[in-house]
Amino acid sequence: MNDILDQDHQGYTKELTREFFRNVYGYMFLALAISGGVAFYVGSSEEIFASIFMKPNGGISGLFYVVIFAPMLLSMLIQGGYRRFSISTLTGLFVVYSGLMGLMLSVIFLAFSMESIAITFFVSAGAFAGMAVLGYTTKTDLTNFGSLLYMVFIGMFLAMIVNLFMHSEMLDYVVSFIGVFVFTGLTAFWMQKLKNASEDTMLDGVERKKMALVGGMTLYILFVNLFLTLLRFTGGSRD
Repeated sequence: MNDILDQDHQGYTKELTREFFRNVYGYMFLALAISGGVAFYVGSSEEIFASIFMKPNGGISGLFYVVIFAPMLLSMLIQGGYRRFSISTLTGLFVVYSGLMGLMLSVIFLAFSMESIAITFFVSAGAFAGMAVLGYTTKTDLTNFGSLLYMVFIGMFLAMIVNLFMHSEMLDYVVSFIGVFVFTGLTAFWMQKLKNASEDTMLDGVERKKMALVGGMTLYILFVNLFLTLLRFTGGSRD
């Protein structure tokens, strides 16, 4: 009797995990689709790009600064306050966030060739998938590893701010090189964290959907950062 109950419980947990990750990847791919579509539409035309980010008489428009800072603020709002919002509100904020990220990423279509963007995208997808599988399947607790990577990330962020004034190409490459390891490592860390959350049978349906949305957004952020980091190495300039 106990064996039957254990099997039923394991089956129930596996089904919850499958549903949770379907939602996680659904949100992640939705964000990638929205951002990619917006970025390609805006970045493939210098006229459209200029009409959004440039003033008619020259200079940068105010929308440029909104696009630069708003995604970060929105991600902090979603990740920090997701428990307070309804799932419909969170989804709306998530869609807006993805669109703003697309506007911000549109510049890569002006700076890099389509071939290099496509190649880097698939390389990033392969590296991301490999680390995601590793994070999901490993039995090693990655908590301390993740904490260390976040400390390195803070150092990277500070170095990037300093380099805005130094304009050091060497420092930029060093930060990018470290970034590849940081973002792939954090992918494994977050996959393990999401797996543990997916197996928590105490979470109700709404809470699981909210956590899936936050998880999907987090994986999306990690993938985009990995892609941009690799693009610094592999990207060929646009003719």
